[in-house]
Amino acid sequence: MAETAVERRVSTGECEFCHGTFAKNAITRHLAKCPVRGQRIAEADSAAKSQNLYHLLVEGRYLKDYWLHLEVPGNSTLEVLDSFLRRTWLECCGHLSSFTLEGENYSVDPEPGWGVEERSMNVKLDRVLRKGLKFEYQYDYGSTTHLTLKVVDSRSGPPLQKGVLLMARNHPPEIRCRCGQPAAYVHTWKEATYCPDCYEEDEEAEEGCLPVVNSPRCGVCGYTG
Repeated sequence: MAETAVERRVSTGECEFCHGTFAKNAITRHLAKCPVRGQRIAEADSAAKSQNLYHLLVEGRYLKDYWLHLEVPGNSTLEVLDSFLRRTWLECCGHLSSFTLEGENYSVDPEPGWGVEERSMNVKLDRVLRKGLKFEYQYDYGSTTHLTLKVVDSRSGPPLQKGVLLMARNHPPEIRCRCGQPAAYVHTWKEATYCPDCYEEDEEAEEGCLPVVNSPRCGVCGYTG
């Protein structure tokens, strides 16, 4: 989707713990102090194995109004994080994907001989993450969706759930039809958007249109959410 299709406004999102609404530039501070999250951490199963837990901010590299705050256990792997991103934001046709961390490439399907040494994603996060680290992710090497990730913070303790925990997510950005109404469809190659009425009126709209969804892959390839 063309970045110009997103109406520029303050990006907001919802805390998954207290369900409050916060601006993108305030949600990180909120999560550090959210009383509901704090209570859940205090009540976490003390019998569960304590481990490193990393707070990640994930956002579209070119569409920064799409973002996620995640907590991931250090004994998990890049492969698990890749699966979560695919399931939540990206998966359409089983495309390849990779992370780039400090000059190293970790691929979902590493193959030698392409001029770039690729490592497997089956590597523990404790081995590659640290507080403050910024790294990159890409899904689909043709119509690529680029993401940036940052390790915002880390803590030690029992995890609040098994696997990747979604802590906050952006509200859908305002995407408008050419008539000014909220768009329901985006055309994959025309860079046009349509409300339901304009979609019905345009005989050529059906071919190449996808539904507007809350993802940086909106309007790309065959992604429908």
